[in-house]
Amino acid sequence: MVGSAQRTEVWPRFLELWERLLRASGEPGTVILVEGVRDRRSLRALHVPGPIHLLHRGQRISDVAEGLSRDVRRVIVLTDWDTEGGHFARRLRDFLAPAPVALDLEFRRELARVLRGEVSHVEGLAGWARRTADRVGAPLDHFLGEIERAERAPTG
Repeated sequence: MVGSAQRTEVWPRFLELWERLLRASGEPGTVILVEGVRDRRSLRALHVPGPIHLLHRGQRISDVAEGLSRDVRRVIVLTDWDTEGGHFARRLRDFLAPAPVALDLEFRRELARVLRGEVSHVEGLAGWARRTADRVGAPLDHFLGEIERAERAPTG
């Protein structure tokens, strides 16, 4: 279990990574691939704007990969951080290797590093973020709103 002091160190790193993920997921031709409906629900609760496709929708992984290779340019894989999630990520990498699709496993790796085992399933991200935001002093929507305002602010 991560202590309170460590959690406050993890939070800014998570927010910075999450801001990058939100930006990337909103790019045209990009989808996020998760294992199931609860994973998608968790990402939506964390304001992920782009398309989120499900791995478990009654199709073989090879068929999912084939469909993605026809329809998208970049797939951000956010499978769970357990043995099965790692297995899915590797199989997707193998199936999509010959396709003209950029397979992005970096967000999955970085989230695992930042979360330090506190969350092992994508469906738990929203709850973890809500609890952690409360512990560091503001509701989660405050932090997510700051990210969204920063995205809309003119650069110059």
